[in-house]
Amino acid sequence: MAQVNVSRSIHAPAVVVFSTVADISKVELLTEQQSMKTMHIFFFLLLFLPLTTVGQRTTETHMVMDFNQPALVGEWAVVNDVVMGGVSSSTFSLTKNGTAIFQGVVSLDNNGGFASARSRPQSFNLREYQGMRLRLRGDGKAYRLRLHTNYGFEGLAYQANFDTVKDEWITVDLPFTMFEASFRGQKPKNAPPFDPSAIRQIGFLIADKQEGAFSLEIQNIEAYRINR
Repeated sequence: MAQVNVSRSIHAPAVVVFSTVADISKVELLTEQQSMKTMHIFFFLLLFLPLTTVGQRTTETHMVMDFNQPALVGEWAVVNDVVMGGVSSSTFSLTKNGTAIFQGVVSLDNNGGFASARSRPQSFNLREYQGMRLRLRGDGKAYRLRLHTNYGFEGLAYQANFDTVKDEWITVDLPFTMFEASFRGQKPKNAPPFDPSAIRQIGFLIADKQEGAFSLEIQNIEAYRINR
């Protein structure tokens, strides 16, 4: 059996001395096999790595309302079913924790059954975005985010429903494709398509015969878009 002698020195790396031509051939074969393996790995990465990077998506957000900055939020107004003879009540206020709370009591008396709050009129111009993102803590009830496209008290609004988890902070994404036109609680016919650049007021509403006390705490409202 051929032997491999290894000589070492303090100042030089190990030197391998081959005894036969067969040993040299074996080393050459191993080197060739390692080279082929390396080439296979290289071509695998070359073929499949682009597929993993192309599929990556990033989400870009724009802060619309941060309730930790009261000066930028402005006053919100409540609009309850008293406008149609109901007796529901609600308030919208800022907290010392940098959040806002929309809370009150929904009553079904006198054919009522809703409470809402909305921001002061302003232009938001969210044309470049794809939806709204809410950071909030609720009471397990369902609410609606309403986007008004007018500066006045009445007018067309677009709304989307969302659920809450009792006493838990959650993030809710509402694509603009979910929003449906609404006017005085009805779906108007021939309403124009929703235009994110036309948003003038943002609001929350609770209805759907959810009688009793409610509480919705909001940390912030953002617009988002997904970049591919």
